[in-house]
Amino acid sequence: MTSFDIELFGCRSDNFGVLLHDPESGTTASIDAPEEKPILDALARRGWTLTHVLTTHHHTDHVEANQSLKARFGVEIVGPARERDRIPGIDRAVDDGDRFDLAGHAIEVIWTPGHTAGHVCYHLPDDGLLFAADTLFALGCGRLFEGTPAQMWQSLSKLAALPEETTVYFGHEYTLSNARFALTVDPDNAALQARAGEIERMRAAGRFTAPTTIGLEKQTNPFLRAADPGIRKVLGMADATDAEVFAEIRARKDRF
Repeated sequence: MTSFDIELFGCRSDNFGVLLHDPESGTTASIDAPEEKPILDALARRGWTLTHVLTTHHHTDHVEANQSLKARFGVEIVGPARERDRIPGIDRAVDDGDRFDLAGHAIEVIWTPGHTAGHVCYHLPDDGLLFAADTLFALGCGRLFEGTPAQMWQSLSKLAALPEETTVYFGHEYTLSNARFALTVDPDNAALQARAGEIERMRAAGRFTAPTTIGLEKQTNPFLRAADPGIRKVLGMADATDAEVFAEIRARKDRF
């Protein structure tokens, strides 16, 4: 669906780096800036010049290279208004519901508190893309460092409401561990069983598990499936609210 070229690569120990390139204009955005060298290597590999950094949240492993990339390329750094004072080099602060243009492509900002208080995701509706960083992972979600379970459940519900065909890029290669945990709370899900086997094979072969889709996560990610009767039975929470079920799943994952 998208006319962007996308380069996915590893950074640090388990971060994903993503470059988004518009071939007509030459505009190239890095989704977060985890580490300078892998980003420079990816740019050189593709022959692209960086013009923007789209920052999702303030954690060091997502902003470490902001200043060095700005010094090298003069990039515009976009980031969450609620974390403006914690985003190095930020030029443009955005908040929930904001919409801006990147090389003629509309980008919608979705505020997703939970992992951090100001975390945002970037949704490109016309391109069918979502950059979810540390809110939504393949078969997982971010740890709650600054938000509550109720906030994160609301944030994930926003993302789950996007079109199922939306392609989702996320911040970390945690999928194998996530799959093994997911089977403990959703053991009878045939789609999850099949996906977990495929993930085992992908990681054994050194392949990345990104991207995913909203539809696939709704079928297999327990953090989006708090209403599922099978999960509620495993947890012994038939009469609980969805937010309460989510909170229990998150607590179990933290202990896993």
